[in-house]
Amino acid sequence: MRNHSEIKTDRNLSLIFLFAVTLFTSASLMFVLQPMFGKILLPLLGGSPAVWNTCMVFYQSILFLGYFYAHYISTRQSLHRQILIHAGVILISFLALPLALSENAQPPTDSDPTFWLFWTLLLAIGLPFFVVSTTAPLIQKWFANIGHHTSHDPYYLYAASNTGSLIALLSYPFILEPNIGLAEQKTYWSIGYLLLCALIAGCAFILWQTRQKAETTQESLLDSSDLSPYTQLHWLVLAFVPSSLLLGLTNFISTDIASVPLLWIIPLTLYLLSFIIVFSKWNPVIHPLMVRLQPIVLLPFIAYSFINPAVLPYWMDLTLHLLAFFLAVMVCHGELAKNRPHTRHLTTFYLIMSFAGMLGGMFNTFVAPFIFDAVYEYPIMIVAALLLRPGLKSSITKHNLAWARQLILPAALVIIGLIVYASGENLPQYLDTIGVGLILITGLTFAFRRQPITLALLTGTLIFFTQGLHGLMSNTLYQERSFFGVLSVRESVLADEQNRPEKYHELFHGTTKHGAQRLTAAHIQTPLTYYSRPGPMGQLFKAYDNNNQSWQIGIVGLGAGALTCYAKPQQQWTLYEIDPLVVEVASNPAYFRYLQQCSHNATLRIGDARLSLKKEPDQLFDLLVMDAFSSDAVPTHLLTQEALELYFRKLKPGGLLAFHITNRHLALKKVLSDHAKQLQLSALIQEFKPQQEIPLVVATDWVVLAKRPEALEPLRISRLGNWQKLPLYFDMKPWTDDFTNIVSIWK
Repeated sequence: MRNHSEIKTDRNLSLIFLFAVTLFTSASLMFVLQPMFGKILLPLLGGSPAVWNTCMVFYQSILFLGYFYAHYISTRQSLHRQILIHAGVILISFLALPLALSENAQPPTDSDPTFWLFWTLLLAIGLPFFVVSTTAPLIQKWFANIGHHTSHDPYYLYAASNTGSLIALLSYPFILEPNIGLAEQKTYWSIGYLLLCALIAGCAFILWQTRQKAETTQESLLDSSDLSPYTQLHWLVLAFVPSSLLLGLTNFISTDIASVPLLWIIPLTLYLLSFIIVFSKWNPVIHPLMVRLQPIVLLPFIAYSFINPAVLPYWMDLTLHLLAFFLAVMVCHGELAKNRPHTRHLTTFYLIMSFAGMLGGMFNTFVAPFIFDAVYEYPIMIVAALLLRPGLKSSITKHNLAWARQLILPAALVIIGLIVYASGENLPQYLDTIGVGLILITGLTFAFRRQPITLALLTGTLIFFTQGLHGLMSNTLYQERSFFGVLSVRESVLADEQNRPEKYHELFHGTTKHGAQRLTAAHIQTPLTYYSRPGPMGQLFKAYDNNNQSWQIGIVGLGAGALTCYAKPQQQWTLYEIDPLVVEVASNPAYFRYLQQCSHNATLRIGDARLSLKKEPDQLFDLLVMDAFSSDAVPTHLLTQEALELYFRKLKPGGLLAFHITNRHLALKKVLSDHAKQLQLSALIQEFKPQQEIPLVVATDWVVLAKRPEALEPLRISRLGNWQKLPLYFDMKPWTDDFTNIVSIWK
């Protein structure tokens, strides 16, 4: 027979298992719901990375409300009432099942859609997400009251919660998304939610059984010391900076490194991993190591990612940013874990953490876009993370004004920077010297690794000085930020046919060029870059020159407006653009004159292309050109089978669909090839590379599709370019509104 000790051990293990599985399930559901619903909403807002960041702020806000609710009922209500109240909240949340988006959900086209997105999320998933968000603090608080031998320090259960978050987040793009459609995902999520409610009921039953002992334990906790305002403020800042840094890095890598939706989850993965590590038993050993490594990684990070970013390939630059981010959040979260309070203040601790996370997200989503014209919040938070390194308090209070001496070197660097800017005309000849000097100063920062003020301010001065230097050298005429990203106009110089210098303007979305225009009278109506006359689009218009006099043409994606210079007087053009800022820039003759010079019979429509095209009459267009990009990525909802069926409904029986698929990271031709096979379409592709060096004529890839093979015959026999049949791929699962898989087309 088993003795009493063995039975007690088994019961203790069972209790840990029940509470850990509940937290694991709750976190898993939370982090499957986030990418799942983000994917549902992306088609309505053009695939912008700002959709993901805005969703993150919504999740952080509901998380804070959930933590506040858990704090309130666990500190103000008896255990008996806590169970009854929470049971009522769970029953009400069942009204939101199964998850669904309102059928008439359409974002505004004439204003920022952020608040619309918040309201839509609240109606669709607000109640279930609220219940899920209450689980981590409430279940840990209940565990602290059941009399288990580890109840005095239940924070290790937070590692189980974050492990569930991490596994769910990584499973979504690699397991769930490639194998399960959105409709099934929503069904399985609802089943998982019901399982979670059953697990919460099991935890409540255990608490109910031990409530008398638990209430005695709860009373004994009242003897614990109160929290000082400084301690609470310290927690707030330690949680605020990583939250803001998370969204700042997400925006930065989407804008300045690669606009690939799959990359958006990497910073969040590292963020969650940091919580798993710091709330584990290994944190006392790992935290000092992270503190030592942070300034070491800072040296190559600043030297290459900010001072001279062109030196590194994008994947190495991305790695440096992610490593610097991970070390920064590890130091901040490590300090949080090191200073965690007694279990009496457990819900207060989590409440402050969630409030700080919400503030960080709100700063990046609601404040930064309105006060910055680029993603400056990211380097600001890099500096703030350095200020939070251990030792700041002692460096300020050790001697009367000892901290003031730490300002000398950053102040000197600012003065040097002002002198450099004052001599801006002669700047190019000093660039090499300036670059070497900045790298040497970067190396000097390591000497101040134990002085947080000097290290942070010196780093901040270096980053912002080099950012300003890059802006000056790129001759940026205009830069503005909208919900859809950072838009800039730059002025550059090329050598014309007589080898004379000639100015031209370029349009950038993030780091991706979206158009250019030469400014001389001889070339001002010449389409350039991806739309050049020697390129695929020039070949297409020339091949159909004899029968396109009165075509109806639709263009999805405005850019600088270069395509309109193929327009003929009798043609009617309709231009679709989701970002009002792009329309504003392309229409301003101070930047680009394509629309002013060429678009005499053009109509502009602002809004998502699919939503706008649905309103158009069927069989309207002779040619529909799909040229919609968010930085370097085509929004996936414009590439699905349903999308192509819509396009061909709007095309005349002999109409043409031209698709721009130039992309650094994704083989989009695989998706279109599969659609052509499934929908029985004829398709030609040209991966164009200029045969000779022509100013502002670039390599570009285009696919042209038609229902009737004879519709493509003029292009095929024109011999204007290397048009070939679109190759077949047999390893593709058709992309639909219910299913897309970015991993399968990664180059």
